[in-house]
Amino acid sequence: MTTPGPAPSVHVRSAGSALPGEPVDNTALAAALGVNEEWIDVFIGTRTRHFARDLTSGDIRWTLADLCADAAANALENSGTDPAEVEFLVLGTATPDHLMPATVNQVADQLGLDQLPTYQLQSGCAGAVQALSVAQYLIGSGEFTTGLAIGGDVCTKHLDLRRDLSEAAPGDLVNCVLFGDGAGAAVLSSRPGDRAVALRRVLNRCTGLGREPGQIIDWFGLADRDEPRQALIEDYKAIEESVPTMAVEILWELLDSLGWAAGDLDFLLPPQLSGRMTRLITEQLGVPEAREISCVADTGNNGNALPFLQLERLLREMTSGQKALAVAVESSKWIKAGFALEHL
Repeated sequence: MTTPGPAPSVHVRSAGSALPGEPVDNTALAAALGVNEEWIDVFIGTRTRHFARDLTSGDIRWTLADLCADAAANALENSGTDPAEVEFLVLGTATPDHLMPATVNQVADQLGLDQLPTYQLQSGCAGAVQALSVAQYLIGSGEFTTGLAIGGDVCTKHLDLRRDLSEAAPGDLVNCVLFGDGAGAAVLSSRPGDRAVALRRVLNRCTGLGREPGQIIDWFGLADRDEPRQALIEDYKAIEESVPTMAVEILWELLDSLGWAAGDLDFLLPPQLSGRMTRLITEQLGVPEAREISCVADTGNNGNALPFLQLERLLREMTSGQKALAVAVESSKWIKAGFALEHL
């Protein structure tokens, strides 16, 4: 009887991203929505974001599949990986273009890929980490060598950016100024390529037993599309109270599982809720020696794209012997997520 050998190491060969159109700054957004620009600056702390819909007309300019395919193509180009090497696709998103066909299959079509397994994970901010987890498992099984993990969201499909919000309640207004659209992707392989960045650990755990969701994004069908309920509901107070604590727990769980000390970290990728919230969370994480990799203040909260956008920036800076740790929290049902990388 043959004893199985050790599971193949999983490496992040590259990352890529795609953001729709030119950045929309707070001056333009405040004017379009009829809200106070200073409130966006101070309370949200996000400077710009990108929209897949035209801010004035509401016309769709990019689908989620468009953005994900562009991000994946950029990731492949960044590592010099031939698309023919790709053996599977995994997509994490909260905002697919359709219920069917799955957006991941539209992405495969745009990339010219066929006859390979595809997986689509329906999840919020943790979906990108879940995609990494599935990719890690598939490569670690020894059945596959190289695959694409993708994350993206088109959040503006749930927001009417043309309505007058001058009298809107703050809780309703937050969602119109917090979110943006975009996609990101990573090439993972048992072969390290030019840079040997090992994916050391992935954490993905639902911890919301008995708790009310912090965020609900609703579907509307022919039977209920005219009901007055909101499509997107967010308990921002609960998120502000819970996410920083959960982020600290994720950080230390990952460090302990790896036998790393906080001082071993060269880079920290904190949760990307908004510019203001990310600053507060980073302070509570308490690892000032690690360089922070954040992008939300410039991209807006584009959900499952963000961990890949951070990863793309990280890979440009990471050098041999350095360690990085990413923390992500999904408030919909209080999911803890994160991953750890080491440049060999």
